[in-house]
Amino acid sequence: MITSKRLTSLEGNSQMLDGGAMFGNAPKAMWQRWCEPDDLNRIRLGCRALLVQEYAGVQRMRNILIEAGVGAFFSPEMKQRFGVQESHHRLLESLADQGLGHEDIDVVVLTHLHFDHAGGLLSAWQNGQDPRLLFPNATFVVGETQWHRANDPHARDRASYIPTLNQALAESGRLELVPEGEQSPTLGADYSFHLSSGHTPGQILPEIDMPEGPLLFAGDLIPGAPWVHLPITMGYDRFPEQLIDEKRSVLAQLGKRNGRLVFTHDPDVALGRIDQDERGRYRVVDTQASFAELAA
Repeated sequence: MITSKRLTSLEGNSQMLDGGAMFGNAPKAMWQRWCEPDDLNRIRLGCRALLVQEYAGVQRMRNILIEAGVGAFFSPEMKQRFGVQESHHRLLESLADQGLGHEDIDVVVLTHLHFDHAGGLLSAWQNGQDPRLLFPNATFVVGETQWHRANDPHARDRASYIPTLNQALAESGRLELVPEGEQSPTLGADYSFHLSSGHTPGQILPEIDMPEGPLLFAGDLIPGAPWVHLPITMGYDRFPEQLIDEKRSVLAQLGKRNGRLVFTHDPDVALGRIDQDERGRYRVVDTQASFAELAA
């Protein structure tokens, strides 16, 4: 019986990407107030994961990893193209800081299979060698709709997926596909998902109950604190108007329940509480750059 959970934010490899692409149709005069661009118009982005450690009393039962970030599987040329800053696998270092190796992870939950969220499942690039699938003891939990999308992508987002990773996941024998509206048998009833298809069809966002209110891993529905503003979307979002409607619904639900968001791409804010100003506009308060806390 699970009696408590310890939640810890983990830093993965960081990126520098075009600010205009990250803020869609928002003008630079607006978004540069939140994210200062470099001389190439790029902004800093994190690739943050969430470690959930389950306990029965003092005994640790399972290690669950939500997201894997971009990792370090890209060749030097591709790292430069996509602004990946580190050549080493930073997520593995973050796990090591918690006394864990990738072999110690029991479950990996992937909100979706874009390379900046799932690339960390692969080993770091080595010249002349194909990257291998890490996390040999983990069950990989993916939304069924997203899995089909990843294996038959639209031309618009084909470059966002890693075909060799999809093949490795399928061949692992440890892939669990979650149908829309259902829970993961592996994770159990303590975990629920918000379904979001505005960014990509079938993105699943895990919600975890905490004593002071729910905590939602916001994925690419709300990649960082600036995107909590309802009209702000990314140029990478497949269906921006749908995403805005999904964001409105999620924020309204979380706001009523004193909810918090974990941001995967915000380089400075790992966690924040949902609030509204006097005009009803959503904002993030009580922010933390990193966290490690226990949930009863």
